[in-house]
Amino acid sequence: MMKKVNLEGEFIKLDSFLKICDVVSSGGIAKHLIQNGNVLVNDEIETRRGKKLRNNDIVEIAGEKFQVILNEAEKSEA
Repeated sequence: MMKKVNLEGEFIKLDSFLKICDVVSSGGIAKHLIQNGNVLVNDEIETRRGKKLRNNDIVEIAGEKFQVILNEAEKSEA
């Protein structure tokens, strides 16, 4: 079963996303897992911890799948 993760903004970096999802407890662990090829983004191995995830991207780690749902903040006109 895929978990949907609702966030605000245009994008979120992969390492931050893993921490928000409680997949890892620290950025160091996220870095290690990502650099060792243990994380998939949209069914492809991703080794960049700063990879920008966008709306509807799918992240998979240790058999768990997460869908990124981004709600961009309304841009106010000045």
